[in-house]
Amino acid sequence: MDAHLLQAFVTIIDQESFSEAAEQLHLTQPAISKRLSALENLTGNRLIDRSNRKIRLTDAGARLLPHARRIIDEVHNARLALSDRRDSVSGRLSVIASHHIGLHHLPAWLRRLNREFPEVSLELKFMDSESALDMMEKRTAELAFVTLSESMGPSFAVQARWEDEMAFVVSPEHPLATLAAPTLADLSHYDALLPEAGTATYRTVSRLFLDQGLALQLQMPTNYLETIKVMAGVGLGWSVLPVRMMDSTLIRLPVNYRVSRLLGAIGLKDRTLSPQAKALLTIASELK
Repeated sequence: MDAHLLQAFVTIIDQESFSEAAEQLHLTQPAISKRLSALENLTGNRLIDRSNRKIRLTDAGARLLPHARRIIDEVHNARLALSDRRDSVSGRLSVIASHHIGLHHLPAWLRRLNREFPEVSLELKFMDSESALDMMEKRTAELAFVTLSESMGPSFAVQARWEDEMAFVVSPEHPLATLAAPTLADLSHYDALLPEAGTATYRTVSRLFLDQGLALQLQMPTNYLETIKVMAGVGLGWSVLPVRMMDSTLIRLPVNYRVSRLLGAIGLKDRTLSPQAKALLTIASELK
């Protein structure tokens, strides 16, 4: 089965659009439609329902999709095996990074990568960790640097991990700053500035409060930790932020609970990493 035909089929599904799939594969829209038609003729099945504006898999398409992904991954692995040049690290490297990692870790890694491997061409995207997992499933990047979560699916392989210490914080002018030993019950009376429900940080904090039968008073949830830091720094509420983000606008509350999260790099379990991805992983592991 022609891998180019399968790639067209998978990209149409992932992009949910013939035109966007064509753009990603550098094809015209008639060309990508022709590839899909050729695959449908080859399999003897209609794979995509074209009866309305939304792209939908037929039953046959749904059965084919996981096999198509595996075949595409194996073609990728075969190409890497045949072009493996251990003395050369070059070529395109697509990476996704969470906003926090992009601001506080990635610059040092990329500075060294560019210095030691100048022939690597980087393609970089920033997004929240949950969106990054979805994009990795669609093979839009080779590596993602994200907050690790127990909800990650079995298709991912954790390539590196490290602990990110966090702290309960408020503005020095916040009423909680005057307490010598604030408790979770004390915090529950004030607005909480946290990432959205479903994120690893929110689940960690929420679990602490649930265990004590306390409610969180959520105020303007956002996944951008820099935004949360500014909001906490002007006194709009308390938050839980990485220790490395703290500055003079915040003080650490001596709450009697240790909070941390796991950051890490993930790839796809059945997809071999390129030499340039391995080089970036080595740098990240040494500088984290």
